[in-house]
Parts: sequence; structure tokens; C-alpha cells
Amino acid sequence: MTKSSNKIDSQNLNVDVHYLTRVEGHGNIVVDVKEGKLAKCEFQVIESPRFFESMLVGRSIWEAQHLTSRICGICACGHTLASIKAAEDALGVKPSAEVVMLRKLLLYTEMLDSHILHIYILVAPDLLGVKSIVPLIKTHRPVIEMALRMKRMSDYGAEVLAGRHIHPISYVIGGLTQLPSREGLEKLHTLMLESRKDGEATVKIIKTLKFPQFQRPTQYMSLTSDDEYAMYDGDLMVNGEKSKVRDYRKLFMESVVDYSKAKISKINGKSYAVGSLSRFNNNFNKLHKKAKAVAAELGLKAPCYNPYLNTAAQLVEWVHCLEESITILEKILKDGLKEEGVVVASWPKRSEVGKIKYKPNTGTGCVEVPRGSLFHEYTIDDSAHITAANCVIPTNQNIGNLEDDMRKLVPELLGKKTQEEITLDLEMLARSYDPCISCATHLLDVSFV
Repeated sequence: MTKSSNKIDSQNLNVDVHYLTRVEGHGNIVVDVKEGKLAKCEFQVIESPRFFESMLVGRSIWEAQHLTSRICGICACGHTLASIKAAEDALGVKPSAEVVMLRKLLLYTEMLDSHILHIYILVAPDLLGVKSIVPLIKTHRPVIEMALRMKRMSDYGAEVLAGRHIHPISYVIGGLTQLPSREGLEKLHTLMLESRKDGEATVKIIKTLKFPQFQRPTQYMSLTSDDEYAMYDGDLMVNGEKSKVRDYRKLFMESVVDYSKAKISKINGKSYAVGSLSRFNNNFNKLHKKAKAVAAELGLKAPCYNPYLNTAAQLVEWVHCLEESITILEKILKDGLKEEGVVVASWPKRSEVGKIKYKPNTGTGCVEVPRGSLFHEYTIDDSAHITAANCVIPTNQNIGNLEDDMRKLVPELLGKKTQEEITLDLEMLARSYDPCISCATHLLDVSFV
């Protein structure tokens, strides 16, 4: 429930958004200003911990990706791929170039799906002055139908590539359990070609909408690569410096706060951002030329310090992912896929179970998912069972940055806007990060004495 007032007060403000709507999961915004001083400014994640890391301990490394894909209904493919990469790093498995190509294609389709959902269903109502997408079905029906058509295209992509449109089952350590059908790939290619027109229409629509003006430079972290706009692989980039993915624990520090179930992450003692705007700022030169043209049409330039424009960066990435996906599909349809280089068993042979001795090891995997850099890390014993697991979710990494944005934004709005208007601006700011709150919950490690 939101307490609102139409009176402009330059000294006092009390915002209690409980719960924030049009985000994944449950979170609160709490801001308290007394006599001109910011006494409280919090984004509270209030969902219960989900114990996925504890659930993984004692399970075979070969089934980890099937368990972790359930962490998120939006980024299920991303969790699957981060999990597989961590497992392969621990086991010393190197996938073929064709497998990597198919994984990138799967990641792009998930990016297409999540970005268009956020742009049209979660953010557009704010920019059009309505509470949800429901009134827009009446006033903007052709646009909503177009948005749903774009989403169905990407849903179908995951279904063809991974066996079903949510919680993929065919992507495993070392490869896939089955090849995607040629018929399905041809249909997906056709749907993507048709989506180009919808993408162009979406750019024209977003171009007419007015985003809030706000600037706060911060640290932007993402994968980066000399070869491409990094989403599947690469080094970590922040402040112009690179780090290896396996050194992520040295790069950022996680901590707990008493008002939230989500951890707060910092680099060099300061908050940082991950997600589309971070990738755009760090890797602009590697974008597809059509995506660069869209950025120019939207007036989006790197570096961009307005977090509200993360949504515009998502649209730029949508175009990039569509064009990269079309390129990959045309290569596959022309050259075909070699089954022997792609299809593998998801488990060791039954006759080998319990007989193989593995090297105890720790492996780390990172991919870019719609909301930012996602990390999985597993330690295995000599039977390839997991003895320790760590998953770092993008929303966790963004919460500290969101709160710092709020701390700068609130004083700028005091005395200029009503409480109701400030509350809406704060809600829009939180939504611009596209938070996946359910994924962000984490359990505090408690020692009883």
C-alpha cells in the first residue's frame, strides 16, 4: 500500500510502497525524510530464502543444471547455461564450437523474450500514465497484440532449441541430448525475419515516450570480449579493467543487511550496476550495426548515466540479439548440424557410475542474462557430487546501486514534486532495473552459540 499526499513539502517525506508492482517477486520501497534529512532509504526484499545452494549439496554435478533452471521462470535458460559452464569448468569438459553456437542462440532467445516483456508489460504503463497493461488492451490493442506476437516468437525459440519454452531440458554438460529439428529451426527463422518489422515499430513507439531525466555515474560491470558483444563468454569488465570470471570473489564483496533477504554487493567499497545499460556502456562498439542505428535513433549514447534508460538499452539489445540469432540460424540451415559433435548423454554410462574417480575441483560459470551477470560456482568431490555451491544473481548486485540512486534522486525531487509524484518516480526507478526479486533471496549464514 502506498501512502500518498498531493501537498508539496520540501522538508518531510514518507514513502512506503508495500509491495512494488510490475516486477518479478515481492519488494518494498521505504523512504523517510524528516526535517530535510534522509533518515531511511531502502529497497527491501521480503521473500523467503529458497535454499537452492543447499539443495545442490550432495547432488551429482550431472543434474545440477536441471535443478538450477528452476531458480527463475524468466532466466531459466541463463541459469542452465551458467550451471553447465560451472560444471564443465570443474570437470574439465570443453564443448564443441557447434554446441557453443547453439548455447548462444538459446541465450539470445531468452534475452529477446525477457526484454520485450519488460519494455511493453512492465515499463510502458508508467510511460503512458496507466497502472497496468490492462487499460492499454482497450486503448492500444494493436500494440499489445504486436508485443505478444514478439514474445510468442521468442517463446517458440526456446521450445525448438531446448525442448520446451521454460526450464530447458536438452542442454546438458558437453552438449545437447537431441538436435533441434530442421522444421522447427526453419519456422523460427521465418518468425524472426517477420519480427524485424515489429522491432522497427517498437523503436518508433519508444522514441515518442518520455523517460525521467536523472543522472548518476556509477561502476558498470559486465562480461566483455574482443570478439563480440559478450553475453555467453568473456572476461569481467568494470571501470575499464578486466578480471577473470574465476576471480569474481576478489572483484566484488557481498554483505547482508537486516532489512532485506537479499545481499548487497560492492566493488571497491561502492555500489555498481549490471544489466543492459552496463553491457551497452562497456561493449557499445561490439553491437550489431542495426543495434547501433537503433541507439542513435533513440538518442542513446555510451556512456549513459541515466538508469531509467536501461529500458532503451534493452531495446537496443533486442535488435542485436535478433540479428545475431538470424545469422546463426542461417548458418545452421546452410551447413547443418553434425550430430556427433553435439549430441551427448546427460549422465555417465550406468556401468561407469560409482567407478569413475574425478579430480576434486571447483568450477565457475558466468553468462549475461537479461538483468546482468549471473554466476554459478560448484565444488565437487571425487565422485562428482557437489560439496559446495554459490549462485550470485544480478538483482542482488543491482540493489545497492538502486538504493544509491534513490539517495541521490529523493533530495533532487523534494520541494518540486508531490509525495505521490515522488513515489511514482521511485517505483519507476526500481522497475527500470527489471529486478527479479524471487531469484535474489539469500539466506544469512547464522552460527548459534
